[in-house]
Amino acid sequence: MQDTTLTPDAPPPRFARAARACSALSTGALYIAAFFLVLMTIIVFWQVFTRYVLGWSNSWTEIAAVMLMSWFIFLGAAVGIRENYHLGFDVLLYILPKGSKKVLRTISDVVVIVFACGMVFYGFQLVLLQWAARMPALGIPEGIRYLPIVAGGLLIILFSVERILLRLSGTDVDKDLNLEEIPTIDAVKEA
Repeated sequence: MQDTTLTPDAPPPRFARAARACSALSTGALYIAAFFLVLMTIIVFWQVFTRYVLGWSNSWTEIAAVMLMSWFIFLGAAVGIRENYHLGFDVLLYILPKGSKKVLRTISDVVVIVFACGMVFYGFQLVLLQWAARMPALGIPEGIRYLPIVAGGLLIILFSVERILLRLSGTDVDKDLNLEEIPTIDAVKEA
């Protein structure tokens, strides 16, 4: 018989499969971002080598490196959201009562979702607007350069919604923050 007791670190059984899928997606995005970072580094090295050692330059290296950089930035940002490395107004955690700290983190996740929806909406518009044009150096549609914004935005939405749902189900998604260990202003004044 399977143990269905909840621990603060484990998602409830009804969210366990989705949490594992999000974890796999996050890990995959991180590996892709790392691969693109390495590939970008190789391309930039090649660009420098051909320009300064061989005395000629490639027309495709700069745009390819910038496109790869966009991918690893936006994929890495999405993973950072899932792993709770994004920016927030954590200074407020010190002045609010302990019970409201999880509410503040949820509000932060909602704000991130709204921002990511803008990324998806406007990024997709850029993709459509630029799809007919071609990048001369690579011969591919210009709109491809905006796909990382859309993909990163979709992952950010997914990971933020996951955090909210897990938090509402009682899973401690903020364990790395130790929200209950952050002192309130009253505790600091007493000390």
